Amino acid sequence: MVRHYSDRPLPDEVVERVLANALRAPSAGFSQGWAFLALTDPADRQRFWPFVPTRVEQSPEIQNAPLVVVPLAHKATYLARYAEKDKGWEDRAESRWPAPYWFIDTGMAALLMLLTAVDEGLGACFFGIMPEQLDPFRAEFGVPAAYAPIGAISIGYRTDDLPPQSAAIEERRKSPAQVVHRGQFGQAGLGGSERPVR
Repeated sequence: MVRHYSDRPLPDEVVERVLANALRAPSAGFSQGWAFLALTDPADRQRFWPFVPTRVEQSPEIQNAPLVVVPLAHKATYLARYAEKDKGWEDRAESRWPAPYWFIDTGMAALLMLLTAVDEGLGACFFGIMPEQLDPFRAEFGVPAAYAPIGAISIGYRTDDLPPQSAAIEERRKSPAQVVHRGQFGQAGLGGSERPVR
């Protein structure tokens, strides 16, 4: 996650690739229940930053990013899609969903934007918008209440004097052995065939 940018503008074609690649994300039932607020105009980006005051306070150079995207999840699209004949959940009950895929899928679209930024030689950062800022944010940018911002993404060219990453980050980074369970939860061995003796 890069938080320090130069003010070098992005070529239009790069911005369009970042946004277009988000649409290649998987979505449950191919619902595509998402929208993306793209802020490229300096005046629009200036209107955005007051809604993430902590992020700006901690890394002021994030405001130099020439592209900010706010991915928006639209739950109603999923409920409507799964009420169609081939799915058959006509009651549109949220309780049928094992997880809120409207957030998951929109998050995958956000990740594709982050990966596209890396492929383009850019820096990018995903960060949150605090709950108390959501309604004012929606009002400022005309975002309907049915659309839920899952966060925001800044994209741009890294500054030449990018600060070194804190040693604390590397100390906190979990190893595969801590999070990968092979064949059975609690097993971190190299092979997938080991089973605990019962």
